[in-house]
Amino acid sequence: MARVDRKNKKKLQTAGEKSKICRGSRPRDRPNLLGLTDWLFDFVVFFMFPTGLSSPNPPPPAQEVRPAASDGSNSGSNNSNNSNSTCKKRKINCTDKEEFDSVSTSPPKGISHPTSGSPGSHHIQKKLRFEDSLDFIGLDVKMAEEFSTTTASSVPSSSSSKTKNLFLPAGVGHHANGLTKTTAAASSSFSSSKPGAAKKLVIKNFKEKPKLPENYTDETWQKLKEAVEAIQNSTSIRYNLEELYQAVENLCSHKISANLYKQLRTVCEDHIKAQIHQFREYPFWFVLFLKKIDKCWQDHCRQMVIIKRKDMGLDLFRFYIISDQKVQNKTIDGILLLIERERNGEAIDRSLLRSLLSMLSDLQIYQDSFEHRFLEETNRLYAAEGQRLMQEREVPEYLHHVNKRLEEEADRVITYLDQSTQKPLIATVEKQLLGEHLTATLQKGLNHLLDENRIQDLSLLYQLFSRVRGGVQVLLQHWIEYIKAFGSTIVINPEKDKTMVQELLDFKDKVDHIIDVCFLKNEKFVNAMKEAFETFINKRPNKPAELIAKYVDSKLRAGNKEATDEELEKMLDKIMIIFRFIYGKDVFEAFYKKDLAKRLLVGKSASVDAEKSMLSKLKHECGAAFTSKLEGMFKDMELSKDIMVQFKQYMQCQNVPGNIELTVNILTMGYWPTYVPMEVHLPPEMVKLQEIFKTFYLGKHSGRKLQWQSTLGHCVLKAEFKEGKKELQVSLFQTLVLLMFNEGEEFSLDEIKQATGIEDGELRRTLQSLACGKARVLSKTPKSKDVEDGDKFTCNDDFKHKLFRIKINQIQMRETVEEQASTTERVFQDRQYQIDAAIVRIMKMRKTLSHNLLVSEVYNQLKFPVKPADLKKRIESLIDRDYMERDKENPNQYNYVA
Repeated sequence: MARVDRKNKKKLQTAGEKSKICRGSRPRDRPNLLGLTDWLFDFVVFFMFPTGLSSPNPPPPAQEVRPAASDGSNSGSNNSNNSNSTCKKRKINCTDKEEFDSVSTSPPKGISHPTSGSPGSHHIQKKLRFEDSLDFIGLDVKMAEEFSTTTASSVPSSSSSKTKNLFLPAGVGHHANGLTKTTAAASSSFSSSKPGAAKKLVIKNFKEKPKLPENYTDETWQKLKEAVEAIQNSTSIRYNLEELYQAVENLCSHKISANLYKQLRTVCEDHIKAQIHQFREYPFWFVLFLKKIDKCWQDHCRQMVIIKRKDMGLDLFRFYIISDQKVQNKTIDGILLLIERERNGEAIDRSLLRSLLSMLSDLQIYQDSFEHRFLEETNRLYAAEGQRLMQEREVPEYLHHVNKRLEEEADRVITYLDQSTQKPLIATVEKQLLGEHLTATLQKGLNHLLDENRIQDLSLLYQLFSRVRGGVQVLLQHWIEYIKAFGSTIVINPEKDKTMVQELLDFKDKVDHIIDVCFLKNEKFVNAMKEAFETFINKRPNKPAELIAKYVDSKLRAGNKEATDEELEKMLDKIMIIFRFIYGKDVFEAFYKKDLAKRLLVGKSASVDAEKSMLSKLKHECGAAFTSKLEGMFKDMELSKDIMVQFKQYMQCQNVPGNIELTVNILTMGYWPTYVPMEVHLPPEMVKLQEIFKTFYLGKHSGRKLQWQSTLGHCVLKAEFKEGKKELQVSLFQTLVLLMFNEGEEFSLDEIKQATGIEDGELRRTLQSLACGKARVLSKTPKSKDVEDGDKFTCNDDFKHKLFRIKINQIQMRETVEEQASTTERVFQDRQYQIDAAIVRIMKMRKTLSHNLLVSEVYNQLKFPVKPADLKKRIESLIDRDYMERDKENPNQYNYVA
């Protein structure tokens, strides 16, 4: 339909125009070839029955509706009709001049209606076809005065009133599909009304449904059958495809679709049945057989795509071909053999496998017929392979083989297997190659991989074990066992005491790197590592703590040029990590404090900043109480500097003969380690300077007592040898010995001992450092490494050294056996005090407590390990000292004594 505005000469397209169909074109919404469904056009305009198929109901001859008009009228009408023939059929208007003629359902007055066989019937007789269920109302057409003027030009004025009925009903019309329908007496004549009034065109449904002629169904089916057989035989189709489409539509519109479908299914069934025999009798050369079955499937799919009955095609192929047990077994066996060959390293036709497995999937028998057997074969293959390769190959090689197999199976899923197979397939491979051999793999090769630090292999091991349920947990247990075993060999062996701390640091770096790179920073492995370190490092009580303190001392001493400040800071951070694992932190404190005192007093500290950095780390780790005494030592050193500034000003006012410069460090006894005082015979000049300082200090701080510690004193002596002058940096004891040789040439051991007053063991160490060390300023006879009774010493005038100032007081920094024993004993004594204090504190709060509960609470409060026997001794000691008593009725219970 079209709405025409004569005034503006402009045509507006309506919804009806959008569904126009021209002869020879294929509409997008038309049914597919032989798509046997009850499908009809929503709105078909001017559809002409295709040539080659006769019209079921030929139209009767048209009747004249009015008498002939003048020649001018005829020629005008003919010209109008001829002009319509140049336009595309099914198009409503060609030009603005023909807009009313193209919509008219009957010719103008005076022109007879041509028959259907006339040449002009295809473009003059234009009908609108609607389904019975549709009811269309013509659009309003606004008629202006120009309309009557235009019509009057082709019709005599005497009949002008009749020309207003331009839309005249046609009694008989040629239907679009070749069928004849008689229209109702629907007329769209315009009533005589005022010019400019709106007019209506009303279109109603057919009263009777068209009927198919005799033999039309059979003839049509024969043509369709021939077309289907031509498709099946891959020959050309004799008939026009448009013709076949229209024939199917005609049959479907008359509710013959069900019967047509049955006939089509029968033809397809017969064709597919004929194929089954060749597969049953075909010899099982599996590659050729698979190619033949694949070709049959591809041909079948191509045929059904053309026929447009894919669902029916799948059902027929599944029922008659692949459901045949013999054919199905041959097909599945062939596919499995091809896959097995590929797994053995042979090249196969993957496209053939992909096509066949896609066929099984389309036929919906993939899982039942193929996947189950495929997974069973996979399980059997990899179970045998895993057992064999675990015996033949080393762990790294085996792991790479497993990874390769997993990649291959994943590639098979991508290439030709169905995605639904991926999860059970990969799970089967992981179970047989990994899950069944988790413990054996770790026992056979984990220690070797860790010892040699095989980072890539360890990463692959973790990656593979993460794929298996429980794999990471098994790896975690062996990881803990390895750390404990390896760490115990470092800690327990006394021969490794000198290198214990460094080996622990290296081992810690190694396991940290493995966790970060190989185990992807898994928190479980981090925590397991910490627990394992804490376990093995405390298997040897106290010794690791002592050695860690000595290791820190060696790094913080002056002369340690092995590391820069940044490297030293990193090293201290690593030390603190090891420090966290030890239980005997009080042992570390005692030895660290002793070594720190020597570094500060002898001036051997490499860096004050490094010392304070270590102090802040200890404070952060153990609390302020742990470092309070250490901080007091630094405060004493700073106060001593201020005091010495004042003392120098004081000395300027004193007339003291000699050129000896005295420096004194004032130490608070509670902060510093306990030293056994040793009375030695000092030169008179030194004694006088001591008295002057004592007078100066007590004058400023009354009520204090000064106690001189000669063991920590050191001096700088100026000496003259044959080579020249040298400065010797020596301890106070070494100074006393060397000053004797200003008075004589040779002295025996006993003579030196009487003159200096130095204790025998300390004197032997001092003489050994002067006469048997690297800088031998004294000569000993007889020559030996040790100082024996009767040895005599003389000044070595031939002493030579490349340096001007020579340090000989390293002996002060060395720890003697007595010092070590004294420090250990002092730690043990302090622990006893701490145990006593903890027991009294608990009993004072609880008043009454059983033995087991008391022991449990004491363990919770103490920060160091205690043996139950030692704890029991401390309880008995407190009972003897009346801090607590046993209950008279229950000996296993204690009461606090106020």
